Amino acid sequence: MSTSPAPAPTPGSPAAPSVAPWEELVTVALLGTDRRTPPGPASGREAPAALLDIAAVETVRRRAGLRPARAAARPEPAAADPRPQLPPAAARRLSMLLADRPGTGGGGRRGAAPDLMELLPQWLSLANARGFAAPPQTLPTLLDAARGRTDLRPAVLAFAGPRALWLARLNPDWRFALRAAPGGGAELPLPQESDRIRQLWQEGLFAERVALLTTLRAQSPETARELLATTWATERAEDRLMFLDSLRAGLAAADEPFLEQSLSDRSRNVRATAAELLSALPESALAGRMADRAGSCVAVDRTRRVPTLVVEAPHECDAGMERDGVVAKAPAGRGERSWWLGQLVEAAPLGTWQNRLGGRTPEEVVALPVADDWRSELHAAWCRAAVRQRDPRWSRALLGSPSAPEAGGPGAVSLAERAKLLATLGAAERADWVAGFVATHGLSEAFQLLGVCAVPWAAPLGRAVVDALNIARDAGSYPWSFSGVMGLAERCLDPAEAGRLDALTAVPDEPEDASPGAGGYWAEAFQRLTTTLRLRAAMREELEGP
Repeated sequence: MSTSPAPAPTPGSPAAPSVAPWEELVTVALLGTDRRTPPGPASGREAPAALLDIAAVETVRRRAGLRPARAAARPEPAAADPRPQLPPAAARRLSMLLADRPGTGGGGRRGAAPDLMELLPQWLSLANARGFAAPPQTLPTLLDAARGRTDLRPAVLAFAGPRALWLARLNPDWRFALRAAPGGGAELPLPQESDRIRQLWQEGLFAERVALLTTLRAQSPETARELLATTWATERAEDRLMFLDSLRAGLAAADEPFLEQSLSDRSRNVRATAAELLSALPESALAGRMADRAGSCVAVDRTRRVPTLVVEAPHECDAGMERDGVVAKAPAGRGERSWWLGQLVEAAPLGTWQNRLGGRTPEEVVALPVADDWRSELHAAWCRAAVRQRDPRWSRALLGSPSAPEAGGPGAVSLAERAKLLATLGAAERADWVAGFVATHGLSEAFQLLGVCAVPWAAPLGRAVVDALNIARDAGSYPWSFSGVMGLAERCLDPAEAGRLDALTAVPDEPEDASPGAGGYWAEAFQRLTTTLRLRAAMREELEGP
């Protein structure tokens, strides 16, 4: 017995909703069925349900009609990470730090609870110093944290290791990890692998070439310089500038011929960078030329009752000066002659002045009076020279005593300049100078100076900061004006100082002229500080393990 097939349902009937192009259905859904009628006979109140029915049918049709594609190759497993695992307590602490989110309270009041995310950089530094590997389950959260905070990236990528780079190749949101890793996470050739080096240098991406040059410079400076010379003439100006900057690491007299040749480069920025690097080599020919030019502008006038420095600034910027890196056009508001003088003095080796000014020490040179209002210009240039040449003797002379009026030495014309000079000193000397500054002048101008001190702060500096905060509290000062220093203390104060702070966590009696509510704020701030210090101590103990 034969049977005939059932008749096909009519399109648009409940049994078979009308089929329509997917793009048309999306448009109707976005605009709404009251503004755009869906395909088929349904309208009015039935239109939304009809639209969903049609979309369901279309979805099945699209999936059923999809042709199978060739299976993608299975990704290679991530490289093994041979580093030891975190102690369990440290792993739990990491999860807590990553789960924390900054508070959203307003008015500058943060409460007494520590800001855990601000402790994450320090935790990562401790973990990296001890050589631990990141727990695999934390890698996505670590990469997300580093994606949002560029300051975390170096420490996160060092801690996360090769597995983070493996994950970054699978998720576009984490591609920053490949850009930050030498060679995009690929293994770079060794200095003795000349063929691989040559091939990567000639065929690699720009980031890979920069990573190769930087790595070679650290391992074999001469090999890196010779490699750069092979393609120098054909490189783009912006690339030449980046490549030239890599020569800062391991800069030596052997680099002088290449840098001297770069003084004739067609790019002004390349010429300026080459001149800066040459001026950091006291025995270079450029340093000698700058010493002659600067020395001819400054002399000691012994005819006066007190020996005085007299200055005769250059009257022109000739072609030789421009070739050696002097920028001819002065910025708006600067006189040309003082602009040229500052550049000459900045680039001249600091040893020049002891020879040309009667064998005087840096302290004696800086103490000499300067005629005709040239003092600030001359001393500011010496400050820049001391920073560029990393000369601690001149930095000490220009900084002067931290207890001097206005806490400034002869050339320290700004807090930023003082911070740069301090960075040329050793960590202990730096901390002692800033402690003296804080003890004499308080904390109102100390924030930039505290930022260049080694962490944790040395005991004298930590005591000076705590004492200054206590004095500010007792004086009824505006508490929120010290929130930046208090936050810095939470991250930088030695955890051993926590015991000294317990007495400051109580709400003090407020002076009559104190800011309303200041006492409560100070109590909260000191409670948060002590809690944070004890938390940092616990973090260290957990990373040391049982």
